[in-house]
Amino acid sequence: MAYKLFVGPRVRALRETRHWRLEDCAGRLGISVSYLSQIEANQRPVTARVLHALVDVFDVRPESFDVDTEQLLVADLREAASEVGGETIPLSELRQAALQSPTLARRFIELHRANHRLAERLQVADEAVALDEATAASSLLPYEEVRDFFHYKDNYIDALDRAAEAVAAQVWQAPGDSIEARLEGYLRERMGVSVRRDAAGDVMRHYDPVRRILSLNVTQPVATRAFQMAFHIAATALADVVEATLANAGFRTAEAFDVCRVGLGNYAAGALIMPYSRFAEAARAMRHDVEQLALTFGASLEQVCHRLSTLQRPGERGVPLYFVRLDYAGNITKRHSATRFRFARFGGACPMWNVHGAVGAPDRFLVQVAEMPDGVRYLCVARNVVKPSESYLAPDRRYVLGFGCEIAHAKELIYAEGVDLAGPATPIGVSCRICERDNCAQRAFPPVDRTLRVTAHERRTVPYRLDRELDASKPL
Repeated sequence: MAYKLFVGPRVRALRETRHWRLEDCAGRLGISVSYLSQIEANQRPVTARVLHALVDVFDVRPESFDVDTEQLLVADLREAASEVGGETIPLSELRQAALQSPTLARRFIELHRANHRLAERLQVADEAVALDEATAASSLLPYEEVRDFFHYKDNYIDALDRAAEAVAAQVWQAPGDSIEARLEGYLRERMGVSVRRDAAGDVMRHYDPVRRILSLNVTQPVATRAFQMAFHIAATALADVVEATLANAGFRTAEAFDVCRVGLGNYAAGALIMPYSRFAEAARAMRHDVEQLALTFGASLEQVCHRLSTLQRPGERGVPLYFVRLDYAGNITKRHSATRFRFARFGGACPMWNVHGAVGAPDRFLVQVAEMPDGVRYLCVARNVVKPSESYLAPDRRYVLGFGCEIAHAKELIYAEGVDLAGPATPIGVSCRICERDNCAQRAFPPVDRTLRVTAHERRTVPYRLDRELDASKPL
């Protein structure tokens, strides 16, 4: 290990989730009760032998202890702390804060996010005054709360996933030659709901509870209509599971509960169309070929990519993947990850990442071997997708889908064919504001935690040079 591994909060959470006493857990791990107590209090690090025992006993990935919640929290802390200014906080202190006081660390991130959002709202207000326009800036905090909920759940909700799989077993037994036909038959026979394809405009799904009619937009692709039917089934049949999950989420606002309720409905709909065991087996057999999986399950490319990122069931884990969706301006509108891959929370994503190149490469998969500043290499896949509006007067919706895995798993993806996985990698980062790289020709602006020097008699691609450490005694 590169550093002493303290995993106290994580071990305690896993033990308490299983309702094990210290004595029971220590016996399963083959260690003394006092040693386990010291581990949970972060007074002693774990050895390699104990780490293996933790992985076996709790049936989790090794990464769950090395880079899971704590490491993600450290990454978020570093990004937030770097924007505050002042003296640079050593990485060792950030790691200690995440390990010893995770609740306090998350509260710091929440406060920084609120400050960041307030600054954006003030900027919008200033622009509105300057333009003499009436405008209002809505806070996205509820969406950020929900993103963090899925983020720290590894994008896998066990109870909901298993419940959706049980319903899926009934749906897939229904008569029909497509998932759309089976879903419609299930709605009609099991739920007494009629399906009509008569919705118009931007209405994708509308349910009339009095007449028990579900209206779908006929202009939407088949996969989208099927997903909307699956959402209605999941929202109705799995309402108790969804509400129980929400009750334990700890959201602070009613809006966050509402947003997450929809998010959990979408999650369950995906699990219903692509039931876990069947989908995971097909993904392995097809080497994660998203086009083949989409054809097999009657899903869209986006639905398949999203579902692949959720295959984290204990005992049946798939390849740990990240999934991201961006608009053409580079804004990340969806992000999910079961890997160590880090996404920018504030500001734009790294311009060296191949998701940006996919904008100009319609209907093609772009494959890239990329390396983060921490030395971890990834196989990155990007694809441009268009959702037609079906009207000349309405613009199409255009997105870029990105997914990938660490190089250690790359051969399990068909997209690794013909790629030199051991060859040169494209150096990428999280975002320019916290990137550690000194010589990136695509740098948009200097990192906030480094001092810069501008030389009058020399001009390079980037018009300044970076010092290694921030000198708090000197003005930026």
